[in-house]
Amino acid sequence: MAAPETSTAAVPTLYTNNTLRNAFGGVLSFFILLLIGVLAFSIRLFSVIKYESVIHEFDPYFNYRVTQFLTKKGIYDFWNWFDDRTWYPLGRVIGGTVYPGLTLTAGTIWWLLNSLNIPLSVETVCVFTAPIFSAFASWATYLLTKEVKGVGAGLTAATLLAMVPSYISRSVAGSYDNEAVAIFALIFTFSLYIKTLNTGSLFYATLNSIVYFYMVCSWGGYTFIINLIPMHVLLCIVTGRYSSRLYIAYAPLVVLGTLLAALVPVVGFNAVMTSEHFASFLVFIIIHVVAFVYYIKEILSPKMFKVAVTLVVSVGLAVCCAVIAVLVALVASSPTKGWSGRSLSLLDPTYASKYIPIIASVSEHQPPTWPSYFMDINVLAFLVPAGIIACFLPLTDASSFVVLYIATSVYFSGVMVRLILVLAPAACITSGIALSEAFDVLTRSIKFQLPGVSSGAEVDEGETSSETTEARDDEVKAEKPEEKSKDRPSKKSKKKEREHVEKPSAKAKVKTKAEKKRLLALPLEASAVSLLLLIVLGAFYVVHCVWAAAEAYSAPSIVLTSHTRNGLHVFDDFREAYAWLRHNTDVDDKVASWWDYGYQTTAMANRTVIVDNNTWNNTHIATVGTAMSSPEKAAWEIFHSLDVKYVLVVFGGLIGYPSDDINKFLWMVRIGGGVFPHIKEPDYLRDGQYRIDSQATPTMLNCLMYKLAYYRFVETDGKAYDRVRRTEIGKKYFKLTHFEEVFTTHHWMVRIYKLKPPKNRIRGKTKKSKSKTSSTSSSKRSGTKKNPWQ
Repeated sequence: MAAPETSTAAVPTLYTNNTLRNAFGGVLSFFILLLIGVLAFSIRLFSVIKYESVIHEFDPYFNYRVTQFLTKKGIYDFWNWFDDRTWYPLGRVIGGTVYPGLTLTAGTIWWLLNSLNIPLSVETVCVFTAPIFSAFASWATYLLTKEVKGVGAGLTAATLLAMVPSYISRSVAGSYDNEAVAIFALIFTFSLYIKTLNTGSLFYATLNSIVYFYMVCSWGGYTFIINLIPMHVLLCIVTGRYSSRLYIAYAPLVVLGTLLAALVPVVGFNAVMTSEHFASFLVFIIIHVVAFVYYIKEILSPKMFKVAVTLVVSVGLAVCCAVIAVLVALVASSPTKGWSGRSLSLLDPTYASKYIPIIASVSEHQPPTWPSYFMDINVLAFLVPAGIIACFLPLTDASSFVVLYIATSVYFSGVMVRLILVLAPAACITSGIALSEAFDVLTRSIKFQLPGVSSGAEVDEGETSSETTEARDDEVKAEKPEEKSKDRPSKKSKKKEREHVEKPSAKAKVKTKAEKKRLLALPLEASAVSLLLLIVLGAFYVVHCVWAAAEAYSAPSIVLTSHTRNGLHVFDDFREAYAWLRHNTDVDDKVASWWDYGYQTTAMANRTVIVDNNTWNNTHIATVGTAMSSPEKAAWEIFHSLDVKYVLVVFGGLIGYPSDDINKFLWMVRIGGGVFPHIKEPDYLRDGQYRIDSQATPTMLNCLMYKLAYYRFVETDGKAYDRVRRTEIGKKYFKLTHFEEVFTTHHWMVRIYKLKPPKNRIRGKTKKSKSKTSSTSSSKRSGTKKNPWQ
């Protein structure tokens, strides 16, 4: 019995070493996560360092304006705020039409900082909200991946997400949009779902519902969560992986999460009435039927169980058919069958271009190209397949969720370029798993083949600790009956003694494990070269991400730059135009422009706009599009009926700015023609081609957009050469009769026109006599001017 005692005495030493190693690893992981958070925050500050602390893009200006109102007026005025400066004369109820998560988050941060006597402005808080939450998103990615494949994979995935260009594009300093906080909420919701799935804890299930509620408050993309998780639950049920942990992870989320989601005003009863949520309810019924079947299986005999299953399945099918019939009846009355336009665009990529041109006109709603993937996720696109394979070795409930997540996000990102943002976390998770597994195999292979490595040190202590502990427990359990049976040995004790003698010791198990892993080791040269290639691949990824953060995604769209021989040239025309409107127009004046510039005009110029980026009323937008597509007089009548005083157009022909209104004009025609049939797109095309040169159609050359963009353009270079379209314009010399130019920015990027007042009517003279008509024509022929007051 001496050998087992020696083995047992050696176990505590290994156990103590493993405990110390785990403690050191935990501290090291904490500091690595802290550095990852610093990296995620700092890499997004290029926009502030290179330019200034300013809000980017278009939508963030509306969010900034709403946050200003919240901090000044309070939460109750925010919920009841009716904004009369947008969508004139309709207005907009802000509290009931926005996702308030971002606004409430930034407002809370501002309130906490001011409570601590840190007097930061609202704008500063809004600028840095996205970088702060990018660090939170990296930590959430660590928690999710750790539950799937361990700490190493979690740290790798968190590092990748901190730098991935797709996420940087939506979370640079100044990008104050919903996605800034929503991506964190999305990843954290998935992380808590996996945590609940692994532990079966009701605490994590409740916390998951609360985080899901925050996601609903933050972004309309919450429907991705409430459809992906039911898909995973159904997958587990179909593949025979049902458990009580699965029930605890899903049932509270549907019940509590749906109730909380209904509290958000912009969602309301849509949480139970729209087709986007029906999948969760259907799976909720299915999981209860399955749970009931498993329950009665435990308490009934096999014969009674067959009868009960037949009864339950029959009743379940009847209930499901009834529920489906009710749902079909509810959605049958809707032309879109209860789906929103954006959801239908995801399910049918051609739907928007056929029926909703306002959605198709947005550049971020277009399908991506292959270079877009390489730009936004870079080398991760090549690591994702390896990560998917690693998730199958072995396949668990958590790893199957990751596979389902990456599969669905790849499809949706192929429909809209904007949704590469949803793909990015999944790509980072799977790539982190692939890199972690690859480094593990390669470093182990090198370790096994280094000269001077003893057989006892061939196995990693962390991997052998559990086996050693199990062997120690088995030996202790085998020794206990021996101590009791010293005085009176029995057959049972003798049998256990024989089993104990035959059972291999802990060292033998460790040695066997080492031998197996030695057989799986790769050649030393191949391992070293592969490890070096992975390091080079990681370095290339880091360089690309830093370049994307510094150059591609740091420039604010409101301030443009170009590099010339003389250095950096700044185009600040947008703020120049909005400042002119704010200082040179009356407070109640209405400004008409294409909807892209509505949020900025309201926030920066503080003037009432006709349409803005919310795009909730297609008819109103079509009216503005029709006015831009109409001849000058007809356009003046439309704008005058809307009480418009100024018209703003964006023109890039002088400096080569491609995102101007001339390039967007065909969408104005399509949207306007969708509501007003007299506007026809072929009237603006010459042989199917969109032209602004001498071959352009008369309808194109005489429409309001053409005249407002190219008025006096020939005075710039004498040729009227458009640098964006790379051609000379067709109609160079013309005058405006119903509009007058009041301001053009320094680089001609923004042009503002004022509607001329209507001519006074002449009382008592509604019809002209034939004699006066003939005399008028003769006076015209003789060259005399007509008196305008007669």
